[in-house]
Amino acid sequence: MSKKSGTKKAIQIANKVILLLVIVLMVPSCAVNPVTGKRQLMLMSEAQEVEMGKQYDPQVVASFGLYENDRLLNFIQQKGVEMGKLSHRPNLEYHFRILDTPVINAFAVPGGYIYFTRGILAQFNNEAELIGVLGHEMGHITARHSASQQSKQQLGQLLLVGGMIASEDFRDFAGYAMQGMQLLFLKFSRDNEREADRLGVEYASRVHYDAEKMADFFNVLNKMNMASDHGGVPTFLSTHPNPSDRYNSVKRYTGHWQDSLGYSDWKVNENNYLQMLDGLVYGEDPRQGFVDGNVFYHPEMKFKFPIPSGWKLQNSPLQVQMAPEDGKAMMVFMLSKQKSPGEAAETTLKDLNLTLLDSKQTTVNGLPAVATVSEQVSQDQQTGQQNAIKVLSYFIQYEGAVYVFHGVAAEADFNSYFRTIESTMSNFSRLSEASKLNVKPQRIKVKKVQRNGTLAEAFRYFGVPQSRMDELALLNNLELSDRVQTGKLIKIIGE
Repeated sequence: MSKKSGTKKAIQIANKVILLLVIVLMVPSCAVNPVTGKRQLMLMSEAQEVEMGKQYDPQVVASFGLYENDRLLNFIQQKGVEMGKLSHRPNLEYHFRILDTPVINAFAVPGGYIYFTRGILAQFNNEAELIGVLGHEMGHITARHSASQQSKQQLGQLLLVGGMIASEDFRDFAGYAMQGMQLLFLKFSRDNEREADRLGVEYASRVHYDAEKMADFFNVLNKMNMASDHGGVPTFLSTHPNPSDRYNSVKRYTGHWQDSLGYSDWKVNENNYLQMLDGLVYGEDPRQGFVDGNVFYHPEMKFKFPIPSGWKLQNSPLQVQMAPEDGKAMMVFMLSKQKSPGEAAETTLKDLNLTLLDSKQTTVNGLPAVATVSEQVSQDQQTGQQNAIKVLSYFIQYEGAVYVFHGVAAEADFNSYFRTIESTMSNFSRLSEASKLNVKPQRIKVKKVQRNGTLAEAFRYFGVPQSRMDELALLNNLELSDRVQTGKLIKIIGE
């Protein structure tokens, strides 16, 4: 045996020993599921699960922003705490948030954090619907679905690490595989969803609510035929797979618990909930930024900038993204944590591992700025070929803050997009038009029906345009031909 082959053999043995040690040291513990009482695969303790929730929570809040509505939030917190104490994990501290997005969704993360979007709150028509969905999300937490999902992801990554150690050939692909593994366990299984439905019915029933209303809400979502996402953000049906028998299952669970508990009445509380919704922002909030023509306006921060013709824009609390349809370039606009354009440029280049090619101090509509051109070169590990991207950046000081544009394209495409990207950045300016500064969001207005008749007739009385009647009928979970009685509360939209 040659010295070279002996060395190779020793490396292979060492790799196998390392892999074995990694697997032994990270063997999943068998925890007892609080709901089923059975042992289950679990890579994290409850303390680790709670800590994970604490880490996720600020990321979620930063991504969406919080919607300020004390009355709704206090109601959710009060009912959530009450429900939590009757759940299978009564000692867990639960946390509740309302997110400032029109997307219709509710979700939970490990450690007791439950989120409702203002979009889904607008769609509920009574307390019982909200309580049913709250119980459903709490069910994901009490059954440790989210923690188990995270454990599966960690286990998948562990196996990939083992592959990286054991196989030189696999190492090149491991980075891509890990990204895919994170997506693989993103959604709950149908079994998880059925269990969360069952637990949601139980928890809602235990706090005296008619859990059958949760089934009615699922029907509303099906009628809406929601797309799988809204501006890149998942909707409720895309994160909660919807088996065809879900409606009937929830009704069956409800019947069981109502027979078992035998309360004299089951709360729905339609009017009380609708009164809490009065004034809720509906749809996109233009105060947080909106597009009119080919210009992006931000009334709260009082700035504007043009959008290149044909480019699509996506706005979030963290950043604005723009890109042409061919996907060969993109722009990102955000707020820097630094206090001056020069400091922001220096920090950004370092953080993003960019090599500076050119830099100049300039002004943008009278505002001090720094403009840079930089690049990032990477090597394809399979072919050895070098790939380069170029970045045009503007760092602009305005109203005591530094705003940052990055325009990115492959080196081969950079020059053809340069003028388009620069035109947007160099035309950033103060927003002074009163019509744009004073724009207001649409809000839910709760009205009393003035006379017996159809929903369509009630809408006409309140001046609802014909073009929006179908949308608002769905918002009220009614048909336009349904009869409504004098004094019934309905939702319409106004400013």
